[in-house]
Formats: sequence, structure tokens, C-alpha cells
Amino acid sequence: MTAHDHTHVRPWRAIARRPSRKIRVGTVEVGGDAPITVQSMTNTRTADAAATIDQIRRLEEAGADIVRVSCPDEDSTAAFATIAKAAKVPLVADIHFHYKRGIEAAKAGAACLRINPGNIGSPDRVREVIAAARDHGCSIRIGVNAGSLEPHLLERYGEPCPEAMVQSALDHAKILQDHDFHEFKISVKASDVFMTVAAYQQLAEAIDCPLHVGVTEAGATRTGTVKSAIGMGSLLWAGIGDTIRVSLAADPVEEIKVGFDILKSLGLRHRGVNIVACPSCARQGFDVIKTVETLEARLAHISTPMSLSIIGCVVNGPGEALMTDVGFTGGGKGAGMVYLAGKADHKMDNDRMVDHIVGLVEAKAAELEAAKAPLQAAE
Repeated sequence: MTAHDHTHVRPWRAIARRPSRKIRVGTVEVGGDAPITVQSMTNTRTADAAATIDQIRRLEEAGADIVRVSCPDEDSTAAFATIAKAAKVPLVADIHFHYKRGIEAAKAGAACLRINPGNIGSPDRVREVIAAARDHGCSIRIGVNAGSLEPHLLERYGEPCPEAMVQSALDHAKILQDHDFHEFKISVKASDVFMTVAAYQQLAEAIDCPLHVGVTEAGATRTGTVKSAIGMGSLLWAGIGDTIRVSLAADPVEEIKVGFDILKSLGLRHRGVNIVACPSCARQGFDVIKTVETLEARLAHISTPMSLSIIGCVVNGPGEALMTDVGFTGGGKGAGMVYLAGKADHKMDNDRMVDHIVGLVEAKAAELEAAKAPLQAAE
């Protein structure tokens, strides 16, 4: 059992999520007491249905709960019906500029329509999108972006700022509410971490709908991960956020991996093997860095939540192993100690440790899944 399972005796680990209304994105619940969902977005040409479906499949395998697909033209919405039928997760149609694409996407099977208030057009056009969403059982995401705020708000506030973003979001939420449409969530994203966090903090106080959290256009894998972890991590730690998307200039699968890593680090969501590893030093009894890289690749197929510690020496190794399902601590003479459920169990030669650990983790995952099966059958 890991440290995250003991919040009742370690209150400093507890995160009190902001109360919010629960909505549905297809079969997936968002908000309320539902798990925080992880999203990404395809970057293939949507009109190429085969390529888009292939990328969605990879995202599903990585654990994506929801996938967004851009619909910039009629060819895209024409292909959307085929894509939606093939997808195992709900799809969000990303709509900019052309409100008719939103109507077409709703008819084609979108579970949610993402509209940007800054470029979707007049209130009348927004109303037509609302009608299409209602008719076809879609939810809506109001997606405010600091880079595309409405001209009158930029004139009023002088520049993109948290107050302008929140005002844009609330103005368009009111349109939905005035039409008795409440199946919506909101995002207020900026590439600036400070602006993003401030905007979400203000919005969280102003409305009770679910919030889609993210730092937009965060950058390449390393820098974008850091910015996202700082901004999104701050908000999630404060209980703000019901669904997340990490925006990276990288393979969309990386967005899902980083998203789950952020949630796992806060104990908010668990998927796959969480590897606790030391940075290595002259005391290491084996090549920690190479071993961890190999184990990450070898264990990527496991979705069962569990923990593994790989520590180079006995300074912190036994203590870290105490809190993990499986552990390995480097020793001397080409061997180390294997820990199971926090207790020293047996020694293993370094040259055989990787295969041995993979086998132990796979066996533990199978055991945990078998234990869950009767509970799931009873539900």
C-alpha cells in the first residue's frame, strides 16, 4: 500500500476538490465526484479518417479518457462520422470561426463541441450551435484563450489578462444558461503560467461548472512539461480542475503520459507503474539511469496502478521500498535486495535484475487485477 492511500492519517496529503456540477462527455463523467479525466488532441488531417483513427487508437492505448479532433472544414466534419464510430472514447469536435462546422460535427457523432467565444461569431450563431448540441446530446466546452479574446474585451482591459478571460467565459456561459443549457465546461488558457493560474482561480470562485485545465501552447516536451506541471499542478493541488490537457509540441501520446504523471504525483489519479528512482551517484551498485529507462519501456504496457522503487544504494533504498509494491536496492558484489510489499525478500544479481523485476511487476499486476474482478462483477 502506498503513501497516497493513507490520507486519513496524513492530512497534509489530502486535496479538497472544488465542488462542481457533473456533466457528461459521451459516456465519460466530468466534474462532481468523477475522476479527473485526461485529454489530448489529434494532429493528423481530420479529413484523413484512417490516419486520425490510428492516432486515436494510440491515445486510447496510452490511457486517454477523451480525445479532441479539429474540424476546420467540411471535409473534416464529413470524415468525423467515420472517426466517431471507430473511436472507443468520446470525441470533442474543435470548432473555430465556422459555427456550421459545430452543427455538422454534432450530427456526425461528437460527444462535445469546443467553441472559442473569441472567434465563433455572433450570439445568434452561438445559439444555433447550442440548439445542435441539445438535439444531438452533446455537451459544450467554452474554450477561452488569451491569444484570441474578443476585441471589445481587449479594448476594455487594454491587454489579455485574467479578468478579461474570465469575463469572456462568463459572458458566454450566460448565453448557454439563458437557453437553459447547462451541460458545459469552461477553460481559460494562456501560454503564460501566471495568467493561466490567476484566471482559473477567479473563474473557480465565479461559477460552479466543471473546469477544463491546461496551460496552452506550453512548448516542446521538456519545457512544456515543466510549465504544465507548475501551472496545472498548482491548480490541481488547490482542488481546481475536473479534466486536463497538457499542450505539447510533441507526439500527442506524450501529453497523455505527462497528464497522468502530474495526477499521479498529486495522488489524484493512478494508472500504470509509478517508478520511484534515485538520481544516482558514486554509491550506486548498478547503473540506475539505464535500468530505469529500460524498465519504463518494458513496463509501459501495464495500466494497473502500482509502485516500483529502484534505488542505487542502501542509504534511502529500504525506506523507499517500504512504501512501494516492488523495490530493488543496490548493494555490493554485483547484487542487490528485492523488496516485496515493503519487506526485504531475496537477493538478485544485477545482470538479471531487469527481467526479474519485470516478471515480479507483471505478476503483481495480474494479482491486483484478479482481486478487482469479483468487485467489478458485483457492480
